[in-house]
Amino acid sequence: MQLIKAIIRPNKVDEVKEALEKIGVAGMTVTEVRGHGQQKGHTAVYRGKEYAVSLLPKMSVETVVADSLVETAIKAISTAARTGEIGDGRVFVTPVAYSYKIRTGERES
Repeated sequence: MQLIKAIIRPNKVDEVKEALEKIGVAGMTVTEVRGHGQQKGHTAVYRGKEYAVSLLPKMSVETVVADSLVETAIKAISTAARTGEIGDGRVFVTPVAYSYKIRTGERES
C-alpha cells in the first residue's frame, strides 16, 4: 500500500475527486492547508493598504492505494489538477506498512 498526498489548488478538488472515483479509489481525506512553493505568494490590497500574502490557500488530498494502482492514481490526480501555471501543486508518495480498521481492529497490509 502507498499513501498518496497531493497539494492542489482549492478549485481543483472536485475534479481530482471525480478522477480518483473513476479509477476505483473509494476513500480520501481532504484538508484545507496554506503554503507556498515557487509561487511565493502575491500582494493584495485591504482597506487601501497593500500587504503581502505569502501563504496561499491550498488543499491537501490524501488517499491510500494498492501498489498496483499508484501510477494510475498519480496520473489521474496530475491530469485533473493541472492548469499549466505555477502553483498547480505537488504529489507525494509514501509507503504504508499496514493499517487497522478502528471498528473491527482488523489489520490490512
